[in-house]
Amino acid sequence: MVRMSAEERRESVIRAAMSEFARGGYHGTSTEAIAKRVGVSQPYLFRLFPGKKAIFLAAAERCVEDTIRTFEEAAEGLEGEEAQQAMANAYVKVIAERPERLQMQMQMYLAVAAADEEGDHAFGESVRAGWMRLWDTVHLPLGADANETTTFMAYGMLINCLVAMGFPPGHRVWDGIYPDARVTGRLEK
Repeated sequence: MVRMSAEERRESVIRAAMSEFARGGYHGTSTEAIAKRVGVSQPYLFRLFPGKKAIFLAAAERCVEDTIRTFEEAAEGLEGEEAQQAMANAYVKVIAERPERLQMQMQMYLAVAAADEEGDHAFGESVRAGWMRLWDTVHLPLGADANETTTFMAYGMLINCLVAMGFPPGHRVWDGIYPDARVTGRLEK
């Protein structure tokens, strides 16, 4: 039997945490469930991460980084409308194929709202910093135009909400979404 290094275990925890938090949210997910999914004890989990909040933030960071990588790869060598279409299409494909990424994003936003309401602003600062990295990633390929970036991000959030609410492909709510990024037929499982 090959033993995993601490870094490999840490990576396993982050992947498991993304799945667990995507389903149950921050407050509805136990560290016990994450440890069980990875096949480690809770004490070992806490040797890798100082607490549940650190695990959640690592999972949130990974979710943002995965989305940034999706946009960077899609827009490579492109700019303007071509970059916009490529990033939109890549994002729609990702959320169709990896719904846990969308679910994790939505859980991130909920966790920040709850933490801010409880007075834990540091939690939100970390997630907001990730959002700003995401913003910056799409801003340059869209010609460093604030309006284009805002529109792109707004459409992305609309897509997130519509998918999260379960609107099926082809439903009239999808009319008006970027033509090549239409969800019609692409989110069918």
